[in-house]
Amino acid sequence: MGIGLGIFLLVVGAIVTFAIPQDFMSGVNLDLIGWILMGAGALAVILALVMNQQRANTSHTAVVEHRETGIPPEER
Repeated sequence: MGIGLGIFLLVVGAIVTFAIPQDFMSGVNLDLIGWILMGAGALAVILALVMNQQRANTSHTAVVEHRETGIPPEER
């Protein structure tokens, strides 16, 4: 999900920055908004990759507890 969200933000930011003319909305700096979206998208992709790398390097140990009751298995 994080990588997809990051790519989506990158694409939307690039469209806002490069494809929409600056005079489309008066009083709003679309270039700045686009660059902020692209920065947030790049940060989301980097964080998603780091989190996936950490998740891949974990190890799990199963602990199985076995108790002897002193009663033979045939009499249980």
